[in-house]
Amino acid sequence: MDFITVQKATELILKETRDFGEEKIAFLQSAGRVLAEDICADRDFPPFDRVTMDGFAFRAKDYVSGCRTFNILGTQYAGEAAVRLNQKETAVEVMTGTPLPGGADSVIRVEDTTVLDGKLILPDGQEVKKNIHYRGIDRKKGDVILKKGHLLKTPDMAVLATVGKTEVLVKSRPKVAVITSGDELVEVHEMPEPHQIRKSNVYAISEHISNLCETTDHFHITDDLEETTSKLQELLTNYDVLILSGGVSAGKKDYMPTAMEKVGVEKVFHKIQQRPGKPMWFGKKGEKVVFALPGNPVSAFMCAVRYVKPWLEACFGLQPKAEHAQLGVEVTFVPKLSYFMQVQLVNDKGVLKALPNEGHGSGDLANLSDADAFLEMDLREGSLYNEGDAFQVWRY
Repeated sequence: MDFITVQKATELILKETRDFGEEKIAFLQSAGRVLAEDICADRDFPPFDRVTMDGFAFRAKDYVSGCRTFNILGTQYAGEAAVRLNQKETAVEVMTGTPLPGGADSVIRVEDTTVLDGKLILPDGQEVKKNIHYRGIDRKKGDVILKKGHLLKTPDMAVLATVGKTEVLVKSRPKVAVITSGDELVEVHEMPEPHQIRKSNVYAISEHISNLCETTDHFHITDDLEETTSKLQELLTNYDVLILSGGVSAGKKDYMPTAMEKVGVEKVFHKIQQRPGKPMWFGKKGEKVVFALPGNPVSAFMCAVRYVKPWLEACFGLQPKAEHAQLGVEVTFVPKLSYFMQVQLVNDKGVLKALPNEGHGSGDLANLSDADAFLEMDLREGSLYNEGDAFQVWRY
């Protein structure tokens, strides 16, 4: 199989999603995780008729019948059990968050009242049966509040706390090995020789997917077929997913495809009709999955953004909403390839527009910091992309 389309590559990758199991974790550690159970209300939301304003609680029928002066029975604070209005033409001073006193059905704001000689005086023209958050109006006991498959966000921590879920069942995440190859690479803390460069791809790729992985451990393999084969065999034993950067093109020391075959990884495809990232390789062995990305920084990162992260999201059943932007200028691109153009995004009177920020090719990693996203410009007959044409955006 040679030079498949972006659409076909996406289809083949998403056919290989995996379920990594489930685990219980402390609820405060669950933000960013995917629920593996429904979260239900353990009682009504709110659990009582709740006062929403500092003021006074009274009976509407007393006010409607003409009463404007009420005896104040006392004050009720949040955290105290509800008192009861046992007499007509009486009121209780209440604070925001307190249970509505029994027998009362109306609350008036304190700033709309007058208190004189221990009595509450209400003005004419007030609405009754206001400023109350009624029991169960948000959710009833037993209602599903958060559904299985929901990606937990920070506000959900309040929901979990409210229903008493000290532990929550979530989907387990994969162990991922992120691997660089190439004799030209040295560690970040080292001073490169004139013919060497520091490792960089592994850090951008790992950070981009880290919230979807249990681990993203880093490894390096030199340009040696025997070492490459041995290391891949070891990593396939210990990790669920391998992400490689480099060694998949057509160079004499690009050993990855050969080493994959030796360790029994089945090639699903190699090479995509796209720029950047054309040499990308994808394969599988049993439940293990291997993404072999090009070594050039822009190519490697684009493939991680466009293919690796969406695959991980699909493994958890997540379907992020696709985002589109209009080209802000006319663009000419001659090769018959899908073009992932680096762009800056701007909001032009409510319309998201993409402005080219192309840099100097696949090796220009500094340009990734100047851009906001990749704009996926489809493979088409002819080389002209018109201003105003809309394409999918892949933010990073």
